[in-house]
Amino acid sequence: MISEQEIESVVRGFEACQTSADEFKHKDHLVVAVWYVHNLGREAALNRMREGLLRFIAHHQVDPKKYSEDVTRFWIECIAEQLDELGTVSIVDKCNAVLAADDADKKRGLIC
Repeated sequence: MISEQEIESVVRGFEACQTSADEFKHKDHLVVAVWYVHNLGREAALNRMREGLLRFIAHHQVDPKKYSEDVTRFWIECIAEQLDELGTVSIVDKCNAVLAADDADKKRGLIC
């Protein structure tokens, strides 16, 4: 289970490029995406995630080819759909539900 403080820490670390590229895992991408969709809405979340990932990649001198617009759009859309299904619940509940669903999908060999 992730707490509100942990969510905020992940988002801050990503946005400020304080989290190393090696430490920023798939789970962290999902947490940031949930926070963005929850707080900004689908389109603004996509824009903010794109800008953030490109800044993060440049800051950490990662090959820019690692960024995929299609993958970013896919995950924002997937998360937005999951959050729509959850309805009006806290950001903590949303993050934990998305992370749990992702873990379950990985175990079944599914995506989203």
